[in-house]
Amino acid sequence: MSAFNDDIEVGSAISKWFLGKSVFITGGTGFMGKVLIEKLLRTCSVRRIYVLVRPKRGVDAKQRIEDIFNYKLFDRIKATQPEVIQKVVAIKGDVTMEGLGISDEDEARLAEEVSVVFHAAATINFQEPMRVAVNLNILGTKRVVSLAKKMTNLKAFVHVSTAYGNCHLPNIDEKLYAPPMESSKLIQLTEWLDDDMLESLTNKLIHPRPNTYTYTKALAEQVLITDGANLPIVIIRPTIVCGAWREPIPGWVDNMFAFTGLLVGMGKGFLRSLYINE
Repeated sequence: MSAFNDDIEVGSAISKWFLGKSVFITGGTGFMGKVLIEKLLRTCSVRRIYVLVRPKRGVDAKQRIEDIFNYKLFDRIKATQPEVIQKVVAIKGDVTMEGLGISDEDEARLAEEVSVVFHAAATINFQEPMRVAVNLNILGTKRVVSLAKKMTNLKAFVHVSTAYGNCHLPNIDEKLYAPPMESSKLIQLTEWLDDDMLESLTNKLIHPRPNTYTYTKALAEQVLITDGANLPIVIIRPTIVCGAWREPIPGWVDNMFAFTGLLVGMGKGFLRSLYINE
């Protein structure tokens, strides 16, 4: 395992910036969300980490958050500073619901305490029906922005987008691109059209993008500009997510999606050839 110098990490400018701040995270039970929580707990002396979690398959929000600490990812923290786990608080809610489905009490608490928002919740299903993708990726972003605008001490709103939102372009720069259409108009279409009609228009709507994921993620960036014009917004555009380079465990990953599944299949000898278009 790679060696680390935690003294340098904890004493970094970024670590000092987070000192005493409370953080709100959506998508905290996903791969990137868990890695983010671990990093914040281990190297940043945050005051509290609020995680939006929806009940799932009979498991409530509080239990789902407690369950993530069973992953090997958190072994290092549990061995060296187990008390910091108590800083993580589950907020029952859902990005697909109006007002994120959170209680008035929780909303007031977040508005008063939170300084940093990480919005990572999204559907990553490339074949998601347009209505579902719009609700999660576009309306979900609008709802999180709406909550952020109520936060009285907000210092940063970090939106996890994707490098493939403009994948039809030969080169992608670190700048905002004109959206394929106004997000408000697409939202109206989902309100006016039934499922069959909406799906019949999907391919025409998303062209030249390949799927509803890249299309709605591109439009979600527009939402940040229109709805969050005065917020301190940062947009990050990850590419394909795979195993950790070195932190906190070299190669750690919790799924077999995309590149990870490809590598495992090739390494085990199950996957011997790939079909491509050209």
